[in-house]
Amino acid sequence: MLEINRLEKRFGDTEVLKSIDLRVQPGELVFVIGPSGSGKSTMLRCCNRLEEPSAGTILLDGEHVTDCRGAALDRMRLKIGMVFQGFHLYPHKSVLDNVMLAQLRALKRPKAEAKARAMEMLSHVGLAHKADAMPSELSGGQQQRVAIARALALDPKVMLFDEPTSALDPELVGSVLKVMRQLRDEGMTMLVVSHEMGFAREAADRVVFMDGGVVVEAGPPEAIFGNPQSDRLKSFLARVSKAEE
Repeated sequence: MLEINRLEKRFGDTEVLKSIDLRVQPGELVFVIGPSGSGKSTMLRCCNRLEEPSAGTILLDGEHVTDCRGAALDRMRLKIGMVFQGFHLYPHKSVLDNVMLAQLRALKRPKAEAKARAMEMLSHVGLAHKADAMPSELSGGQQQRVAIARALALDPKVMLFDEPTSALDPELVGSVLKVMRQLRDEGMTMLVVSHEMGFAREAADRVVFMDGGVVVEAGPPEAIFGNPQSDRLKSFLARVSKAEE
């Protein structure tokens, strides 16, 4: 569903991504871990061209994301749902309006259809009862679930999650992970950058470890966490384990 080939990204003389290759199969949940500054979020942002790749190609369901320009790029981005660390909700609009807005403007859906789809997705994340609330009236976990509903309402082919729980209080993380687990069970293709190691062990089909702008190691969770091969991954997991104690 998502194919990254020899992806490179440079900021001036700094090489952030160094020939990244990654495949995400339909319905697969791929979890990307690694230390801060390893290039994880930059790779994710290249997938929908929020960052322009310096070299390489990205394909979504066989279509070249990297070749798109103008209106074609806008249409392609609609197929790639993205959930950020920050919620990016419009503070002056209700929850329902936040979920309807992109449907109305980008998909040109009739208002009644957009409202029905928005309510369906809010129900999906357990927040239909908050449709008329303002973002400021919600907890951080609820706001993030609204952001997920907004992305899902556009019927994306793949969902990208960039540290979706890192801005949340610990007691609110579970509600967001529950929604992501539900999406996995429904067959949504997902590429997730996160430090939620427990969730990665339990829910991921495959875990990718990045460090220094390269993919160091990749495999099923039981191999990555239970039998790491590289010294870099062993060191990273040891640091994470110590921090969790």
